[in-house]
Amino acid sequence: MLLPIVHAGDPVLRQQSRSVSPQEVRSKEIQKLIEHMRETMRGAPGVRLAAPQIGLSLQMAVIEDRKEYHKEVSAEQLALRERRPVPFHVVINPVIRTAKDNHVVEFFEGCLSLPGFFALVPRSRSVQVDCLDHRGHSKTIDASGWYARILQHEIDHLSGNLYIDRMCSRSFSSKQNWEKFWKGKPIGEVRFELGC
Repeated sequence: MLLPIVHAGDPVLRQQSRSVSPQEVRSKEIQKLIEHMRETMRGAPGVRLAAPQIGLSLQMAVIEDRKEYHKEVSAEQLALRERRPVPFHVVINPVIRTAKDNHVVEFFEGCLSLPGFFALVPRSRSVQVDCLDHRGHSKTIDASGWYARILQHEIDHLSGNLYIDRMCSRSFSSKQNWEKFWKGKPIGEVRFELGC
């Protein structure tokens, strides 16, 4: 079942989401919600989807970066972004415990709740995240590269933040203009041209 995705301006995207207990995670309702979120994310298509994006103020997100999504990205860009396939999983009540290094990288990001737009967003290159999994068990995720970016983007959603709160505002662009002017260009060159 595909769920409607809410867009920027909906108050749920600006609220702090509530935690989900381990018992609640194991309930039929949450298990069914996880499946619907997976279908919705894949149908969009996207690599991540947070519960607030479907109008539910819950500390929950689904993530999956399938290899087939990498077909349109050059090998050079995949290497630069440190982007590798990530199998489907759920993060519940995620908290960034610590950044493994202080290295910050910038890349263009988009969002299903801001369709048709992209902007440069600085993020930590690597993170360590404590959360619950789809069975309500505690786990720690060590992530780097694009996967770390995905996690940070989703954790922002669960705190009521969007990438536009972190972006270099001068880089905010329609998808059409991003493809025309910036896609594939070195980030340093984009920053220089835009005065970021």
